[in-house]
Amino acid sequence: MIHPIVKYGDPVLESISQPIEEFDGEFQKLVDDMFESMYAAQGVGLAAPQIGISRRVAVIDVTSGKNPEAKIVCANPEILHTEGEQREEEGCLSIPGFRGQVLRPQFVTIRAQDAAGKEFEMRGEGLLARAFCHEIDHLNGTLFIMHLSLLKRDLIKRKIRKLKKAGGW
Repeated sequence: MIHPIVKYGDPVLESISQPIEEFDGEFQKLVDDMFESMYAAQGVGLAAPQIGISRRVAVIDVTSGKNPEAKIVCANPEILHTEGEQREEEGCLSIPGFRGQVLRPQFVTIRAQDAAGKEFEMRGEGLLARAFCHEIDHLNGTLFIMHLSLLKRDLIKRKIRKLKKAGGW
């Protein structure tokens, strides 16, 4: 089932998500729905809060569905190690139409649980490292615009307020 993407301004996006404790059929359905919703929105990552569910799970596929083996489920993820830096343009499905240059680590090692609850560690580089950071930020109630300069962030927030007033948000 494709869920609508929650937009900036919804409190679920700015709150810390609850841990996943049961890896049952209901959780598997949530993961499947998240992948379906992410692909429908043409994203490479999606955190549960982005579909209005305050749970610590994110799905990532930097191939946008081209390689089924690239699908990653990250339940209760944590960043173990980072190194290097990359500054690239970043966007977010919950803040459509807005992008900005964000400094992230070039390499990120995470520990998480898969859809069955099995713990794993994974090292990502480049776009995958960026996706790990971006989605884990979501689970901690942080949006990418918080990594932008105050001036750029305020500009985006002002434009969103205008869109809301005009009914376009």
